[in-house]
Amino acid sequence: RRRAAGKRVANKGFICRGAKATARDGSCRRTTECQVFDDGTNTFFWRAHTLTVLFILTCALVYVTLLEETPQDTAYNTKRGIVASILVFLCFGVTQAKDGPFTRPHPAYWRFWLCVSVVYELFLIFILFQTVHDGRHFMKFIDPKLGVPLPERDYGGNCLIYDPGNETDPYHNIWDKMDGFVPAHFLGWYIKTLMIRDWWMCMIISVMFEFLEYSLEHQLPNFSECWWDHWIMDVLVCNGLGIYCGMKTLGWLSMKPYQWQGLWNIPTYKGKIKRIAFQFTPYSWVNFEWKPASNLRRWLAVCGIIFMFLLAELNTFYLKFVLWMPPEHYLVLLRLVFFVNVGGVAMREIYDFMDDPKFHKKLGQQAWLVAAITVTEFLIVVKYDPHTITLPIPFFITQCWILGIVLLLTWTLWRFFIRDITLRYKETRRRKQEGSGEHDRVLGNGSTATGSGRSKLNGSSDSTRNRKS
Repeated sequence: RRRAAGKRVANKGFICRGAKATARDGSCRRTTECQVFDDGTNTFFWRAHTLTVLFILTCALVYVTLLEETPQDTAYNTKRGIVASILVFLCFGVTQAKDGPFTRPHPAYWRFWLCVSVVYELFLIFILFQTVHDGRHFMKFIDPKLGVPLPERDYGGNCLIYDPGNETDPYHNIWDKMDGFVPAHFLGWYIKTLMIRDWWMCMIISVMFEFLEYSLEHQLPNFSECWWDHWIMDVLVCNGLGIYCGMKTLGWLSMKPYQWQGLWNIPTYKGKIKRIAFQFTPYSWVNFEWKPASNLRRWLAVCGIIFMFLLAELNTFYLKFVLWMPPEHYLVLLRLVFFVNVGGVAMREIYDFMDDPKFHKKLGQQAWLVAAITVTEFLIVVKYDPHTITLPIPFFITQCWILGIVLLLTWTLWRFFIRDITLRYKETRRRKQEGSGEHDRVLGNGSTATGSGRSKLNGSSDSTRNRKS
């Protein structure tokens, strides 16, 4: 009975509504958004703690000012002052910034990452305004091991799957590629699928990035990989498996009932533990229906999303190349963790802005920052190493990209201009034909009715003569 009741609740979760969505009342929602049942419990965990944070922050500043002796080390004081300034800004943002579309596990968590986005963008702007030498030397203040040119690892070379020359381990080429980036590829595409929520867009981005690696391997040796590393290990195994698992998770999230109770309102310990675990799942769920071919606005938006995704992926490799950061450095990992946390919010804000522009009249704050960060990273790459990114692309690769762009533009013109004009012309001609046919029928019926009416009004000629006589 409980299972049947759960299915009934899950089926009740999707109800039709107009374009606008209410916040938490659950009275009417989009057809792509599930209905939420919440008992409205507002515990200490959900209340605002602005005065508490302000009191703790003030106590910390008073301690540093009155009880701690300032060391006579300029570099140390500079670092500590910058870190303290960032922490004060984060405290302000976590308590006072505007909430985004996500509320779990806690709205303060997403406000924290919004403030981190601002700090990261300001850091990128600072690096952009430095000279190449000063910018790379500044990285030494973060980690003294940085600021040293590092050779790029070449993943190409011997591409034999089975190497008969190596009798001890003929499959050594495969085992050499099994490094820490294999699970990173899988986990990355699993999370990207949860962000984009569309199988086709994920596969297009995955395949397009492999084509970009083929096209840019003359600039970065890191892009030089074997054919089976590109299409079997990356596209099919790592990326494909991550996208598959992500789509299965999306199916589960779209079907689960979203019923929320306060922790102290649940009688059993098992229910309390389950409620704590579900705190790290979404409060509600929206199925993304991108529909890129429905109109020109959505088509351009989807193309822009794919372009920004690919640019952010390329920035990962080019940034560590121009700033001399090894791939295993913790800053590279922190940047990936940063995009994991802000990417989902940005995609939700972009989808809301694209799907319902009358209600969401401006682009969300996190989406705006992510776009600005991606562009700023690319500008740093352009400034710090213009020679590398301007290396001439091989002619046959240029021909392939020109052909692809021409086909894309041709399809866009046909789908949203020529096809629409043709359909409108056919519809106008059909209406004219129907209108002329209806007019002819009206005229025919009118002439018949006029003749019969006159005969009824005037009578026959014999009766008229009789009346006159």
